[in-house]
Amino acid sequence: MGHNHSHNANYSKAFAIGIILNTAFVIIEVFYGLIANSSALIADAGHNLSDVLSLVFAWIAIWLASKKPGGKYTYGYKKTTILISVLNALLLFLAVVFIAWDAIGKLQNPQPVAGNQIMVVAGIGVLINTITALMFMRGQKHDLNIKGAFLHMAADAAVSAGVVISGLLIMRTGFYWIDPIMSFIIIIIIVWGTWKLFIESLSLALDAVPKDIDVDSVEKSLLEHEDIESIHDLHIWAMSTTEVALSAHLLVNSGNTDRVLKEVNEIILNKYNIHHSTLQLEKSTTLLDCRKC
Repeated sequence: MGHNHSHNANYSKAFAIGIILNTAFVIIEVFYGLIANSSALIADAGHNLSDVLSLVFAWIAIWLASKKPGGKYTYGYKKTTILISVLNALLLFLAVVFIAWDAIGKLQNPQPVAGNQIMVVAGIGVLINTITALMFMRGQKHDLNIKGAFLHMAADAAVSAGVVISGLLIMRTGFYWIDPIMSFIIIIIIVWGTWKLFIESLSLALDAVPKDIDVDSVEKSLLEHEDIESIHDLHIWAMSTTEVALSAHLLVNSGNTDRVLKEVNEIILNKYNIHHSTLQLEKSTTLLDCRKC
């Protein structure tokens, strides 16, 4: 992780296109879902609507994170990217409740469903969601919000493909209960894809060490430096979904603290890509005793 302001700016167009395409599709899906009396289409529309909101929130969060610190917000608004990730996951869980409620009603009282309309509309969804997911594919490795956008769109494409299959099966068999069953399959996909994102986002919100950084490895790397005797008060936390900070107290046995500080910062930056480090160097008693000799 590191400074990704320009990287995030490059995704403004992707967010705008994704929001416009998916908003238009949600309207189409709700309209034909009501006409076709399909809970699967309505469920998919609910899922897509939550994803539109998540795209909007993620875009706003990335924009806020680019603002310079000011006033009492000395770190700026970088943390909003993490809070938005948590909010996006909660929105998806809320969508699951409404989808399940509708599907249970349809399962208890199966109703005629227009399978051909379901196939056509869901097929459009596969195309739109695939295009949107591809726009976020490369950025998912650098930003949790962009990763969330990619996962949402990729899951939507898979879900829409499942709805196409359910429409085909309904046309071939005449079993209308297939429609609400597909809704439950959609629910499983949403929960499975969202839970990991939710836990990771919540961990970052609680200032846990980011998952791609091993705190023991960091400590070991620093202790391998010949002039560092010990480390205490080592803290590593996420400032945003793209930036990590580190602070530590280092006990050193060298009088050339400027050199030690420079070398330690290079280790932290080059090996762990941590750009924000605050280090306090303390001279060891061994060095002080030698000076008295």
